[in-house]
Amino acid sequence: MWFKNLQIYRLPVGWTMTAATLEDQLAKKRFQPCGSQDQETRGWLSPTGDEFLVHQVGGQWLIALGVENRLLPSSVVKQEAEERAEALAEQQGYKPGRKQMKDLREQVLQELLPRAFTRRRKAFAWIDPVGGWLGIDAPSQARAEDVLEVLRQTLDTLPLALLRTELSPTSAMADWLAGGEAPAGFTIDQDCELRSVSEDKAAVRYVRHPLEGDEVRGHLTAGKLPTRLALTFDDRVSFVLTEKLEVKRLDFLDVVKENLDQQGAEDARALFDAGFALMTGELQRLLPALIEALGGELKGGDATAFGAVPAPAREPAAAAVAGDPPF
Repeated sequence: MWFKNLQIYRLPVGWTMTAATLEDQLAKKRFQPCGSQDQETRGWLSPTGDEFLVHQVGGQWLIALGVENRLLPSSVVKQEAEERAEALAEQQGYKPGRKQMKDLREQVLQELLPRAFTRRRKAFAWIDPVGGWLGIDAPSQARAEDVLEVLRQTLDTLPLALLRTELSPTSAMADWLAGGEAPAGFTIDQDCELRSVSEDKAAVRYVRHPLEGDEVRGHLTAGKLPTRLALTFDDRVSFVLTEKLEVKRLDFLDVVKENLDQQGAEDARALFDAGFALMTGELQRLLPALIEALGGELKGGDATAFGAVPAPAREPAAAAVAGDPPF
């Protein structure tokens, strides 16, 4: 169990929910596969395939959102509806009107949905109830919101706030690059993106390229600001920090995974638990160090109480198109 990305949220100080309470509340929206007329279903799955929705290892919790879509491209529905419209026009002597076309599309959709393939995905979320962290393995905040939205619908209340720091990631990354030195405990790797703040939005990307020297400083002087920077923490975890304080391309290095081999887990479940324990242990060290490097945590940010207020209206889910990106 190794996350590839991390969208970081803060639980409030003194949050008192227990794993048993969370289990009971998640059970109210347990995952169900798509029915014959469902275009999408969402609900909570067991992270490990057993009956429990909250997996606990060493005081750390893991939950998983299941999402199932029917793969019915809108172009297929449109084509079939147009063919039926042509046949109908020959029968009645005139082209179908707007309302008839809408009814035709709905009829086609209802007929084709039960025959469409389904695709199922999982999105994992890590909860550290003592440290006050909620981290979602999602490549963007928009994708993480898929998980948070279902939490909002499921839990009675869950006050959350995005992690915010005194220094913005952009300004901190610019200082590190300009000075040619990473903050304590970190090293600067060889991937970076700098983007102009002017209207042209000119961008420069470095991949596996040394970032020290006058070239990168020249871009900074010209007004480009870093939006992504690859870093390594304590020679144990490498990642890309973004301007939105997202942690992407998480990679737990060999020195961490060697510990997993040394534990000698004998079955898949023990191996899963050992990996999760190692991952969360490293994240519990990484996140405070990253906050310190960014000037400390900004206090007093607004929290959104998921479940305490009505959830925003969600438009009816469209049938998924084959090739849509996963979480």
